[in-house]
Amino acid sequence: MSTRKQLRSLVEARRGMIVPGAFNALSAKVIADLGFEAIYVTGAGVTNMFFGMPDQGFMGLHEIAEHTARIRDAVDVPLLVDADTGFGNALNVRHTVRVLERAGADCIQLEDQVAPKRCGHFSGKEVISTEEAVSKIKAAVDARRDPDFLIMARTDAAATLGFEAAIERAEMFAEAGADILFVEAVTKAEEVKALPQRLAKPQLMNMVIGGRTPIFNADQLAELGYGVVLYANAALQGAVAGMQKALTVLRDEKEVQESSGLVTPFAERQRLVGKPEWDALEKQYT
Repeated sequence: MSTRKQLRSLVEARRGMIVPGAFNALSAKVIADLGFEAIYVTGAGVTNMFFGMPDQGFMGLHEIAEHTARIRDAVDVPLLVDADTGFGNALNVRHTVRVLERAGADCIQLEDQVAPKRCGHFSGKEVISTEEAVSKIKAAVDARRDPDFLIMARTDAAATLGFEAAIERAEMFAEAGADILFVEAVTKAEEVKALPQRLAKPQLMNMVIGGRTPIFNADQLAELGYGVVLYANAALQGAVAGMQKALTVLRDEKEVQESSGLVTPFAERQRLVGKPEWDALEKQYT
């Protein structure tokens, strides 16, 4: 079964599949190695980790496509890819779909913010008109070459127009052909509980550590009927915390030992990047 068919089946099961975000090929390998069933290629993570900048629309199509291709080469699990606003109008969305489908994405996420977009849990968001947002979803649906390639439609309207307006937009995105719905940055537990009852299509719930949405256990979200539970930047925040701890010890104590528990052992690092397999290939070809 292709990774796209796998993803469709996993999402439609609505069992609260946890999907961590990856910001590069090594983080994707760690996620896959731990047994997670799918990976989210995070725009915020790419922006933070490669530019050292906040998630405020600095990433372009080239950057997310390059990271998607590298991650696709590194892992065999389904990839959901953050395509921000589609990087322009409906015509740009068509191009974005073609580029990311070719790069190895199995699903792309498109949102309805005004460009330049910003993190869904930041203040100051604005959304485009419903008509324009729907036209972009239609363009994405029409542009895909593989019918198993999934389109995820995200709305940020809850923060600016209210919860009911966000529900209405999501319904229209579903009518336009979106396969997965994503109502971002709801702030009340009652809203989290209501969404699967109000919307028929499979849904994603975004658990932002430190964000505005109350944290639910993935089992609770599965019981509510969510298809995907996204932790887009858990790996990133964990990596930053790990770097800070290890480097603080190095600064203060002038050394870091493998036995400290602060760093991944050398042998484990080599295993994760596939050195034994490359050694075997080297013997095969020499």
